[in-house]
Amino acid sequence: MISLLLRDLKLSVRAGGGALIGVLFFMTVVAVIPFGVGPDLNLLSRIGPAIVWIGALLSALLGLDRMFQTDREDGSLDLLLMQEHPLVLTVLVKCLAHWLGNGLPLVIASPLLGLFMNMNEVAIGATMLTLLVGTPALTFIGAVGAAVAVALPRGGLLVSILVLPLAIPVLIFGVSASYAAVEDPAPFMPPFLILVAITMFFAVLGPLGAALALKNAGD
Repeated sequence: MISLLLRDLKLSVRAGGGALIGVLFFMTVVAVIPFGVGPDLNLLSRIGPAIVWIGALLSALLGLDRMFQTDREDGSLDLLLMQEHPLVLTVLVKCLAHWLGNGLPLVIASPLLGLFMNMNEVAIGATMLTLLVGTPALTFIGAVGAAVAVALPRGGLLVSILVLPLAIPVLIFGVSASYAAVEDPAPFMPPFLILVAITMFFAVLGPLGAALALKNAGD
């Protein structure tokens, strides 16, 4: 499992520069917003957490179709399906590697983009914390879509269509918790704990659904 984790981490960096492309796309989405809404710093600070979260969500969708597609192209997927270890555990490790290579860089880049959106320290910290908790859920959800579309040569758009509706609750509670951290009447913990619960739920359901989809694709 450790060898698989290290292998997928190397592939996420080498194969098309997935991690770098995600961060650059994240920065591009957030950077163009001030040009669209104008130089109103108060407006930028109010919508900053939502814009950062939307940019992270769209960036997380990039490369999801390559989570299992690369293994299918080089024949590794057949070996993974035939190995003695439970396929669910294998999928879980691949999801962890994908998040470390694609999701974690988005979390690390979010404070810089928060400054670009004129967000204060509390808002930046809350947004970064919610991204740290919520982006793994996007990976687990994306694993199911990637497994369903693994047999398709150009399934990138299909994966995004399948994943986006399920990712909306993650976006809602991530943004709600970020806003609650800077708005006194709204408590931070309820939406944050719901976000944690969503991530834990998909941490169990996502690898299981992806494993079943991969078995069906292998058959």
